[in-house]
Amino acid sequence: MSLPDRNHSVDAVRTVALMGICVVNIPFMAMPPKALLSPPAGATDAAIGLAVEFLFQAKFFLLFSFIFGWGIEIQARAAQRAGASFARRYGRRLATLGVLGALHALFVFAGDILLLYAILGLIAWPLRKSSPRRLLQVAAAMVPLAAVSILALGLLLNEIPATPLEPGLGGSYVDTVQARLRDWPAIFVFLVLFQGHLALAAILVGIAAARTDFFEPGSSGRRWLSRAEPWLLGVGIVCNLFYVLAASAGRDPMPGPMAIGTLMIALGGPALSAVYLSIILRLSARWKLPPVLVLAGRNSLSAYVLQGVLAGLLFGSYGLGLFGAFSFAALLPVSVLIALAAMLIVGQMAKYLGMGPLEFVLRRATYG
Repeated sequence: MSLPDRNHSVDAVRTVALMGICVVNIPFMAMPPKALLSPPAGATDAAIGLAVEFLFQAKFFLLFSFIFGWGIEIQARAAQRAGASFARRYGRRLATLGVLGALHALFVFAGDILLLYAILGLIAWPLRKSSPRRLLQVAAAMVPLAAVSILALGLLLNEIPATPLEPGLGGSYVDTVQARLRDWPAIFVFLVLFQGHLALAAILVGIAAARTDFFEPGSSGRRWLSRAEPWLLGVGIVCNLFYVLAASAGRDPMPGPMAIGTLMIALGGPALSAVYLSIILRLSARWKLPPVLVLAGRNSLSAYVLQGVLAGLLFGSYGLGLFGAFSFAALLPVSVLIALAAMLIVGQMAKYLGMGPLEFVLRRATYG
């Protein structure tokens, strides 16, 4: 069985996923909650907001989750080659990731996904030795569960009075940390309900992909994905159009079509994510990423956290104090620049130090 530990396609998927995650996250760090809950005033802002919902929301974290699952199998192989206990390594890795996630949520960004990944990694542990077919079956079963969970979340949010959370990045750093500590439990529950089932499904698919050498050219999985791409694209477009209609309804009472739209993201998100994966694989076979971005992809933990750090310095009152100063349209290029800056910095650090700072911490904790 091949060991694609340094597969450039994997690095490309990680890099693109980091970019997409940053585009989704930055508005939650740059704008007051009231602005996020209200429809944009201008046509351009409204169009950009809906485009982000359609193309980015609930897509790129699935690519990240897919690679997370792929990495579980790769780490298991590495432990087997070394004659080491993968259970011990894996347990230490997940515990460290959970601690880093809690610190990240408190001091950088309350919408942290690292702790969620640590928990999902633990849930995936009993299934790690299942056959690829079994893994895919369990992953498919997560989709209807995700639909019910997301629908319940949408109905729940409509029943909760709109009480914008303040001060966010508009206050001092101490105020910001206190606000994160206060709001984090509710935000984490939101992430679990909105992302948990689909992220677990993507992790299981990633494990199955590693088992079947998905990233090798000509693999059966890649041939299937190429054949299914037109159908996945059609399903993704239709389902995400319904989702955008639901999102544009804001906090108004959710009629039947809007409820269906909210539910449809459970299918539309994975469908477009699969299309993105297929496109990334084709492009990565033709063009290679610059080495610095390859290194950033391999050190995605540090790059992900640095995105939030840079956003805090840009928008927070303890930095440049630009919180609330950007519209939806202006935030899109700013988000891309923040993502690129984080990846360039981490890539350069990895070039000279061998790995990113958080990868060093995680590696030392994993291997002792």
